[in-house]
Amino acid sequence: MPKNYLWSTLNNKCPRCREGKLFVSSNPYDLSAITKMNERCPVCGQPTEIELGFYYGTGYVSYALTVAYFVSTFVAWKVLIGMTFDLDDNRIFYWMGTAIVLLLFTQPLIMRLSRSIWLGWFVSYNKNWKNEPLEYNERMDHNRKEH
Repeated sequence: MPKNYLWSTLNNKCPRCREGKLFVSSNPYDLSAITKMNERCPVCGQPTEIELGFYYGTGYVSYALTVAYFVSTFVAWKVLIGMTFDLDDNRIFYWMGTAIVLLLFTQPLIMRLSRSIWLGWFVSYNKNWKNEPLEYNERMDHNRKEH
C-alpha cells in the first residue's frame, strides 16, 4: 500500500517514491546535521536539490507555517483562557511569551517540514519509480548527474 502525500511530507520522505529519507539524520534536534540532506534519495535516486539555490523558496513556506502556528495558538489561547483586549488585561503577553518559546523549540521541525513541502511541490509521486528512470530536465544541476 503506497504512503500518501501527507504521511510522506510529515515524515520527511522522498516525494517521488515516498520511502527514502530526505535528511541524513532522523533527529531534527541534531544541530550538527539539522540541514544536511541526502544528495539523492537512498531508495529511488531522486536528487534532493534540483537546482542551485533550490531551497531559498522554503523561507516562504516556513513563514506561512509560522503564521499558521501563531494564529492557531492565539485561537486556542483565546478559547481556553478567554482573554479580552482590555488595557488592564496582560494575558496577551503571556500568550506571546509562551508562543515564542514554543516556536523556538519547534523551529527545527518547521524548517524540515518546509523543505519537505517545497520539494514535494516540484517532484511528483511516481508509483512505478522502480521501472521508470529519472527524467532530467534543463533546470537540474547536470554536474551532479551520474553517468
